Amino acid sequence: MRWLRIGVPLGLVVVVACAPAHKSSSGFHLPDGDPQLGHQVFVDLKCHACHRVDGLDLSAPVADPPVPVVLGGVVHQVRTDGELVAAIIDTSHRLAPGYRAAEVSAGSLSRMGDFSDQMTVRELVDLVAFLQSRYEVRPPPAAYH
Repeated sequence: MRWLRIGVPLGLVVVVACAPAHKSSSGFHLPDGDPQLGHQVFVDLKCHACHRVDGLDLSAPVADPPVPVVLGGVVHQVRTDGELVAAIIDTSHRLAPGYRAAEVSAGSLSRMGDFSDQMTVRELVDLVAFLQSRYEVRPPPAAYH
């Protein structure tokens, strides 16, 4: 009888905790984008004024102080489309991990401006495709397992 009193509430907690919230990424999907058009969006929006892109020769960033967030390159886990979309349109939602707050924020807000009203959905899709094309996912070295 005691197990039943404890087990039922715990079961309900697990079911409730797994239920998706209205802001969940469950079901999120972007159509295929064009990385070449996304590269042009990156340039048109002057993203390269703050960000370097690994393996790509663009004019040097001019942000002062410099923004240390380099896009693309080797990563140990996939950057999801949802993560990239959130980073672009809700820049203060989650500041870039692994950097000092002063490097990527002004107070509690990201130093990155709000671009949500400066691009179409198609441009956003293409921009995400461009960024995805710049990442190379490799498993971490055995020492990190």
